[in-house]
Amino acid sequence: MSEEILRQQIQNLKRHNARLKRIAHDSRNKLSAALDGTGLCLWQLDIASGKLIIFNRRWGSMLGYQPKELSAHFDVWREHLHPEDKEMVLSAFYNHLEGKTPFYEALHRMQAKNGTISWVLDRGRVTEWSDDGKPLKVTGTHIDMTKEKQYEQQLSTLANHDPLTGLANRYALHAQFDLLKNLGSLSVAFIDLDDFKNVNDTLGHRSGDEVLLQLSQRLRDACPAEVTIGRIGGDEFILLLPWTLDNQEIMRIALRCLDAAITPFELGNGAAKVGASIGVNESWASDNFSDAVIRADESMYLIKRTGKNGVALGARILIQS
Repeated sequence: MSEEILRQQIQNLKRHNARLKRIAHDSRNKLSAALDGTGLCLWQLDIASGKLIIFNRRWGSMLGYQPKELSAHFDVWREHLHPEDKEMVLSAFYNHLEGKTPFYEALHRMQAKNGTISWVLDRGRVTEWSDDGKPLKVTGTHIDMTKEKQYEQQLSTLANHDPLTGLANRYALHAQFDLLKNLGSLSVAFIDLDDFKNVNDTLGHRSGDEVLLQLSQRLRDACPAEVTIGRIGGDEFILLLPWTLDNQEIMRIALRCLDAAITPFELGNGAAKVGASIGVNESWASDNFSDAVIRADESMYLIKRTGKNGVALGARILIQS
Protein backbone atom coordinates (compact mmCIF):
# COMPACT_ATOMS: atom_id res chain seq x y z
CA MET A 1 0.00 0.00 0.00
CA SER A 2 1.43 3.34 -1.06
CA GLU A 3 2.03 6.14 1.37
CA GLU A 4 -0.53 8.32 -0.42
CA ILE A 5 -3.26 5.69 -0.12
CA LEU A 6 -2.43 5.15 3.56
CA ARG A 7 -2.57 8.90 4.18
CA GLN A 8 -5.95 9.06 2.43
CA GLN A 9 -7.36 6.23 4.56
CA ILE A 10 -6.17 7.95 7.73
CA GLN A 11 -7.95 11.16 6.66
CA ASN A 12 -11.10 9.19 5.91
CA LEU A 13 -10.96 7.56 9.37
CA LYS A 14 -10.47 10.95 11.02
CA ARG A 15 -13.46 12.40 9.17
CA HIS A 16 -15.54 9.35 10.06
CA ASN A 17 -14.45 9.61 13.71
CA ALA A 18 -15.30 13.31 13.78
CA ARG A 19 -18.72 12.56 12.32
CA LEU A 20 -19.37 9.89 14.97
CA LYS A 21 -18.38 12.35 17.69
CA ARG A 22 -20.81 14.94 16.30
CA ILE A 23 -23.57 12.35 16.19
CA ALA A 24 -22.81 11.25 19.76
CA HIS A 25 -22.70 14.86 20.97
CA ASP A 26 -25.96 15.67 19.23
CA SER A 27 -27.61 12.54 20.64
CA ARG A 28 -26.41 13.35 24.11
CA ASN A 29 -27.80 16.91 23.87
CA LYS A 30 -31.15 15.57 22.68
CA LEU A 31 -31.19 13.01 25.49
CA SER A 32 -30.30 15.70 28.02
CA ALA A 33 -33.07 18.00 26.75
CA ALA A 34 -35.60 15.17 26.79
CA LEU A 35 -34.64 14.07 30.29
CA ASP A 36 -34.57 17.60 31.70
CA GLY A 37 -38.08 18.13 30.39
CA THR A 38 -39.30 15.21 32.49
CA GLY A 39 -37.46 16.15 35.68
CA LEU A 40 -35.37 12.99 35.33
CA CYS A 41 -31.59 12.69 35.68
CA LEU A 42 -29.68 9.73 34.23
CA TRP A 43 -26.45 8.84 36.06
CA GLN A 44 -23.74 6.22 36.26
CA LEU A 45 -21.44 5.66 39.24
CA ASP A 46 -17.93 4.23 39.05
CA ILE A 47 -17.80 2.54 42.45
CA ALA A 48 -14.03 2.42 42.86
CA SER A 49 -13.39 6.11 42.16
CA GLY A 50 -16.77 7.48 43.30
CA LYS A 51 -17.03 9.44 40.06
CA LEU A 52 -20.53 10.13 38.84
CA ILE A 53 -21.24 10.54 35.16
CA ILE A 54 -24.31 12.75 34.87
CA PHE A 55 -25.89 12.41 31.45
CA ASN A 56 -27.93 15.59 31.81
CA ARG A 57 -27.81 18.73 33.94
CA ARG A 58 -30.90 18.09 36.00
CA TRP A 59 -29.00 16.79 39.03
CA GLY A 60 -27.09 20.01 39.62
CA SER A 61 -29.96 22.34 38.85
CA MET A 62 -32.17 20.36 41.20
CA LEU A 63 -29.81 21.38 43.99
CA GLY A 64 -29.49 24.99 42.86
CA TYR A 65 -26.06 24.77 41.20
CA GLN A 66 -24.88 26.07 37.84
CA PRO A 67 -23.28 23.74 35.26
CA LYS A 68 -19.82 22.58 36.40
CA GLU A 69 -20.26 24.33 39.78
CA LEU A 70 -21.13 21.05 41.49
CA SER A 71 -18.63 18.20 41.24
CA ALA A 72 -20.34 15.00 40.17
CA HIS A 73 -19.02 12.64 42.83
CA PHE A 74 -20.55 10.09 45.18
CA ASP A 75 -19.28 12.01 48.23
CA VAL A 76 -20.97 15.22 47.05
CA TRP A 77 -24.25 13.38 46.51
CA ARG A 78 -23.97 11.84 49.97
CA GLU A 79 -23.30 15.24 51.59
CA HIS A 80 -26.53 16.62 50.10
CA LEU A 81 -28.73 13.83 51.46
CA HIS A 82 -31.18 15.11 54.05
CA PRO A 83 -29.89 14.17 57.54
CA GLU A 84 -33.15 12.44 58.45
CA ASP A 85 -33.05 10.30 55.29
CA LYS A 86 -29.31 9.63 54.92
CA GLU A 87 -29.15 6.37 56.88
CA MET A 88 -32.13 4.90 55.04
CA VAL A 89 -30.82 5.89 51.59
CA LEU A 90 -27.27 4.62 52.12
CA SER A 91 -28.59 1.39 53.63
CA ALA A 92 -30.74 0.79 50.54
CA PHE A 93 -27.79 1.57 48.25
CA TYR A 94 -25.27 -0.69 49.97
CA ASN A 95 -27.81 -3.49 50.37
CA HIS A 96 -28.04 -3.59 46.58
CA LEU A 97 -24.26 -3.53 46.12
CA GLU A 98 -24.01 -6.47 48.52
CA GLY A 99 -26.58 -8.41 46.49
CA LYS A 100 -29.29 -8.30 49.14
CA THR A 101 -31.79 -6.57 46.84
CA PRO A 102 -32.29 -6.85 43.05
CA PHE A 103 -32.07 -3.04 42.63
CA TYR A 104 -31.59 0.16 44.61
CA GLU A 105 -34.60 2.39 45.21
CA ALA A 106 -35.23 5.21 47.68
CA LEU A 107 -37.66 8.11 47.90
CA HIS A 108 -35.86 10.76 49.91
CA ARG A 109 -35.02 14.42 50.39
CA MET A 110 -31.94 16.30 49.24
CA GLN A 111 -30.76 19.68 50.48
CA ALA A 112 -30.10 22.34 47.86
CA LYS A 113 -27.40 24.99 47.92
CA ASN A 114 -29.78 27.59 49.38
CA GLY A 115 -31.13 25.20 52.01
CA THR A 116 -34.38 24.31 50.26
CA ILE A 117 -35.49 20.70 50.15
CA SER A 118 -36.08 18.62 47.02
CA TRP A 119 -37.76 15.24 46.99
CA VAL A 120 -36.09 12.64 44.77
CA LEU A 121 -37.04 9.15 43.68
CA ASP A 122 -33.69 7.42 43.25
CA ARG A 123 -33.39 4.12 41.34
CA GLY A 124 -30.41 2.15 40.10
CA ARG A 125 -28.78 -1.25 39.67
CA VAL A 126 -25.34 -2.70 39.09
CA THR A 127 -24.58 -2.81 35.34
CA GLU A 128 -20.96 -3.94 35.33
CA TRP A 129 -19.04 -6.50 37.40
CA SER A 130 -15.40 -7.50 37.72
CA ASP A 131 -14.20 -10.98 36.73
CA ASP A 132 -14.51 -12.06 40.35
CA GLY A 133 -18.11 -10.80 40.61
CA LYS A 134 -17.58 -7.51 42.41
CA PRO A 135 -19.81 -4.57 41.33
CA LEU A 136 -17.96 -1.96 39.30
CA LYS A 137 -20.62 0.40 37.98
CA VAL A 138 -24.15 1.34 38.92
CA THR A 139 -26.53 3.02 36.48
CA GLY A 140 -29.73 4.70 37.50
CA THR A 141 -32.04 7.69 37.58
CA HIS A 142 -32.97 10.57 39.87
CA ILE A 143 -36.55 11.77 39.38
CA ASP A 144 -37.51 15.12 40.90
CA MET A 145 -40.64 14.39 42.95
CA THR A 146 -40.88 17.77 44.70
CA LYS A 147 -44.05 18.94 42.95
CA GLU A 148 -45.70 15.56 43.50
CA LYS A 149 -44.85 15.67 47.22
CA GLN A 150 -46.14 19.24 47.47
CA TYR A 151 -49.38 18.20 45.78
CA GLU A 152 -49.61 15.23 48.13
CA GLN A 153 -49.16 17.57 51.09
CA GLN A 154 -51.85 19.90 49.74
CA LEU A 155 -54.27 16.98 49.41
CA SER A 156 -53.45 15.90 52.95
CA THR A 157 -54.03 19.44 54.20
CA LEU A 158 -57.38 19.65 52.41
CA ALA A 159 -58.38 16.25 53.75
CA ASN A 160 -57.54 17.04 57.37
CA HIS A 161 -57.96 20.79 57.83
CA ASP A 162 -60.78 23.28 57.75
CA PRO A 163 -60.29 25.30 54.54
CA LEU A 164 -61.02 28.66 56.17
CA THR A 165 -59.17 28.50 59.48
CA GLY A 166 -56.62 25.75 58.92
CA LEU A 167 -57.76 24.03 62.12
CA ALA A 168 -58.43 20.30 62.21
CA ASN A 169 -61.67 19.33 60.48
CA ARG A 170 -64.17 16.71 61.65
CA TYR A 171 -62.28 13.88 59.92
CA ALA A 172 -58.99 14.81 61.59
CA LEU A 173 -60.67 15.33 64.97
CA HIS A 174 -62.24 11.89 64.74
CA ALA A 175 -58.87 10.26 64.00
CA GLN A 176 -57.12 12.21 66.77
CA PHE A 177 -59.91 11.34 69.21
CA ASP A 178 -59.35 7.62 68.57
CA LEU A 179 -55.61 8.04 69.03
CA LEU A 180 -55.83 10.04 72.26
CA LYS A 181 -58.49 7.77 73.72
CA ASN A 182 -56.18 4.78 73.31
CA LEU A 183 -53.39 6.67 75.05
CA GLY A 184 -55.31 7.57 78.21
CA SER A 185 -57.65 10.17 79.68
CA LEU A 186 -59.57 12.43 77.32
CA SER A 187 -62.09 15.25 77.63
CA VAL A 188 -63.91 17.10 74.85
CA ALA A 189 -64.83 20.78 74.81
CA PHE A 190 -67.60 22.13 72.58
CA ILE A 191 -67.38 25.88 71.85
CA ASP A 192 -70.32 27.59 70.21
CA LEU A 193 -70.10 31.31 69.49
CA ASP A 194 -72.84 33.57 70.77
CA ASP A 195 -74.31 36.35 68.59
CA PHE A 196 -72.10 35.41 65.64
CA LYS A 197 -75.04 35.70 63.24
CA ASN A 198 -75.26 39.38 64.12
CA VAL A 199 -71.73 39.91 62.74
CA ASN A 200 -72.70 38.40 59.39
CA ASP A 201 -75.96 40.36 59.28
CA THR A 202 -74.48 43.76 60.15
CA LEU A 203 -70.91 43.64 58.81
CA GLY A 204 -71.15 40.98 56.11
CA HIS A 205 -69.96 37.42 55.66
CA ARG A 206 -66.39 38.46 54.87
CA SER A 207 -66.20 40.12 58.25
CA GLY A 208 -67.68 36.97 59.77
CA ASP A 209 -64.92 34.93 58.15
CA GLU A 210 -62.33 37.37 59.51
CA VAL A 211 -63.72 36.93 63.02
CA LEU A 212 -63.40 33.15 62.66
CA LEU A 213 -59.82 33.52 61.43
CA GLN A 214 -58.83 35.82 64.29
CA LEU A 215 -60.56 33.62 66.84
CA SER A 216 -58.81 30.53 65.49
CA GLN A 217 -55.45 32.16 66.11
CA ARG A 218 -56.53 33.25 69.58
CA LEU A 219 -57.54 29.66 70.38
CA ARG A 220 -54.12 28.45 69.21
CA ASP A 221 -52.51 30.98 71.54
CA ALA A 222 -54.77 29.95 74.41
CA CYS A 223 -54.14 26.20 74.17
CA PRO A 224 -50.97 24.25 74.88
CA ALA A 225 -49.48 22.02 72.19
CA GLU A 226 -51.08 18.83 73.52
CA VAL A 227 -54.59 20.18 72.89
CA THR A 228 -56.11 19.50 69.46
CA ILE A 229 -58.22 22.39 68.14
CA GLY A 230 -60.79 21.87 65.40
CA ARG A 231 -63.71 23.50 63.65
CA ILE A 232 -66.66 21.32 62.73
CA GLY A 233 -68.59 23.95 60.79
CA GLY A 234 -70.11 27.40 61.08
CA ASP A 235 -69.19 28.91 64.44
CA GLU A 236 -68.65 25.60 66.27
CA PHE A 237 -65.25 24.53 67.56
CA ILE A 238 -63.98 21.40 69.31
CA LEU A 239 -61.07 20.94 71.70
CA LEU A 240 -59.61 17.51 72.49
CA LEU A 241 -57.99 17.72 75.92
CA PRO A 242 -55.85 14.78 77.11
CA TRP A 243 -56.92 14.97 80.76
CA THR A 244 -59.73 13.91 83.05
CA LEU A 245 -62.47 16.45 83.70
CA ASP A 246 -61.21 17.27 87.20
CA ASN A 247 -57.80 18.40 85.93
CA GLN A 248 -57.38 22.10 86.72
CA GLU A 249 -55.68 22.70 83.35
CA ILE A 250 -59.02 22.16 81.60
CA MET A 251 -60.66 25.01 83.49
CA ARG A 252 -57.73 27.33 82.84
CA ILE A 253 -57.83 26.59 79.11
CA ALA A 254 -61.63 26.98 78.95
CA LEU A 255 -61.40 30.41 80.60
CA ARG A 256 -58.68 31.54 78.19
CA CYS A 257 -60.83 30.39 75.26
CA LEU A 258 -63.83 32.25 76.65
CA ASP A 259 -61.72 35.39 76.98
CA ALA A 260 -60.50 34.89 73.40
CA ALA A 261 -64.10 34.92 72.17
CA ILE A 262 -65.47 37.84 74.21
CA THR A 263 -62.56 40.19 73.46
CA PRO A 264 -63.74 42.49 70.59
CA PHE A 265 -62.41 41.86 67.09
CA GLU A 266 -60.99 44.79 65.14
CA LEU A 267 -62.02 44.51 61.48
CA GLY A 268 -61.50 46.63 58.41
CA ASN A 269 -65.09 47.86 58.47
CA GLY A 270 -65.60 48.15 62.22
CA ALA A 271 -65.43 46.22 65.46
CA ALA A 272 -67.23 42.95 66.10
CA LYS A 273 -68.32 41.50 69.44
CA VAL A 274 -69.31 37.90 70.01
CA GLY A 275 -69.35 35.56 72.97
CA ALA A 276 -69.02 31.85 73.57
CA SER A 277 -70.85 29.06 75.33
CA ILE A 278 -68.36 26.35 76.26
CA GLY A 279 -69.23 22.87 77.46
CA VAL A 280 -66.65 20.30 78.51
CA ASN A 281 -67.24 16.64 79.29
CA GLU A 282 -65.09 13.61 79.82
CA SER A 283 -65.02 10.78 77.29
CA TRP A 284 -66.26 7.45 78.60
CA ALA A 285 -64.62 4.14 77.77
CA SER A 286 -67.57 3.16 75.57
CA ASP A 287 -67.65 6.47 73.67
CA ASN A 288 -66.99 6.96 70.03
CA PHE A 289 -66.23 10.44 68.74
CA SER A 290 -69.89 11.31 68.10
CA ASP A 291 -70.93 10.19 71.61
CA ALA A 292 -68.26 12.34 73.25
CA VAL A 293 -69.16 15.39 71.16
CA ILE A 294 -72.86 15.01 71.97
CA ARG A 295 -72.11 14.93 75.68
CA ALA A 296 -69.91 18.04 75.43
CA ASP A 297 -72.68 19.68 73.39
CA GLU A 298 -75.17 18.93 76.16
CA SER A 299 -72.88 20.66 78.67
CA MET A 300 -72.56 23.62 76.33
CA TYR A 301 -76.37 23.98 76.17
CA LEU A 302 -76.45 24.43 79.95
CA ILE A 303 -74.76 27.77 79.25
CA LYS A 304 -76.98 28.61 76.28
CA ARG A 305 -80.13 28.07 78.32
CA THR A 306 -78.97 30.22 81.21
CA GLY A 307 -77.77 33.33 79.43
CA LYS A 308 -74.78 32.46 77.23
CA ASN A 309 -71.10 33.41 77.66
CA GLY A 310 -69.83 30.89 80.16
CA VAL A 311 -68.22 27.54 80.87
CA ALA A 312 -69.80 24.29 82.05
CA LEU A 313 -67.79 21.25 83.14
CA GLY A 314 -70.07 18.25 82.87
CA ALA A 315 -73.36 19.23 84.53
CA ARG A 316 -71.80 22.07 86.55
CA ILE A 317 -71.89 25.68 85.44
CA LEU A 318 -68.67 27.08 86.84
CA ILE A 319 -68.62 30.55 85.37
CA GLN A 320 -70.96 32.75 83.43
CA SER A 321 -70.38 36.38 82.54
